[in-house]
Amino acid sequence: MIVEPGYVALYRSGELKRRAEALEARLEACDICPRNCGINRLRDECGFCHSGRLPIISSVCAHHGEEPALSGTRGSGTIFLGNCNMRCVYCQNHQVSQDWKAQQPREIEHHALAEHMICLQEQGCHNINLVTPSHFVPQIVRALLEAVPMGLNLPLVYNTGGYDSVSVLKEMDGVVDIYLPDIRYASDEYAKRFSQAPDYVEVNRAAIKEMYRQVGNLKVDDHEIAYRGVIVRHLILPERLAGSHESLRWLAEEVSPMVTVSVMSQYYPTHRASEFPQLSRKITYEEYTEVAELVDTLGLENGWLQEMDAPENYLPDFARKGHPFVPVGNE
Repeated sequence: MIVEPGYVALYRSGELKRRAEALEARLEACDICPRNCGINRLRDECGFCHSGRLPIISSVCAHHGEEPALSGTRGSGTIFLGNCNMRCVYCQNHQVSQDWKAQQPREIEHHALAEHMICLQEQGCHNINLVTPSHFVPQIVRALLEAVPMGLNLPLVYNTGGYDSVSVLKEMDGVVDIYLPDIRYASDEYAKRFSQAPDYVEVNRAAIKEMYRQVGNLKVDDHEIAYRGVIVRHLILPERLAGSHESLRWLAEEVSPMVTVSVMSQYYPTHRASEFPQLSRKITYEEYTEVAELVDTLGLENGWLQEMDAPENYLPDFARKGHPFVPVGNE
């Protein structure tokens, strides 16, 4: 089964060009993410995300450690964008997201980003997976304008920390095929302390609802490879800091019990986490099983539960069998 990505149809109609121009105009007084810095990125002024007019690419690869519906057998065509609009003290990719001086030389032209997309397609990847895209939406759409006439026709994955502007997401309606947001916190106090995002909960929930409105439940082809829909990731944090009960209950009750969820156990104290006693250890078996049981109690039947013995350095193995959330202790 071949499903044409939405951005291809938008390109043919001329709508993709209109979206690119509208989004680029917003860079003049940047409001691309909820920070609303108001600086002129077209002149390479830098606000919270330390990013100017051009996209920054940290690395490009066929990623085999994403959820099975994304990685499949040939890998997810992953493009790691530099910098971030959050400041998570436990970020496992902090060299990419928060080392701005190291990332600045990795600016590339939009055409080069388009070429990376084509290269990943030629490698046989199942999708184009844009990691941390929230602050580079105009640049992504401009690159798509160049990539489509070059032959790009893979599903586009928007892989985000979940701190996204609803008004910008609306411009991505029909452009993004698969949304992959985090739901990190149920407390603005913790979001402020650990990620410098004091309004995270309201912003994140509004963003997830908009994403779900656009693409709905996850759809897969005959080979179990996703081509449309939402997967919501939730990282279990020590001391219940992620608010797993409240966040997962909100998903089940306010979004849908059918929404696909990826619950991750991979947390380990890295970057600045050791400065915060609550974050200075891995999660316990009890903390893990508590969330695993909650998933079952809430009737969240679609998705994956990352097992406790997954490697520390991410690239996790997501287990799946008859019931999509694997019972604790099963292979």
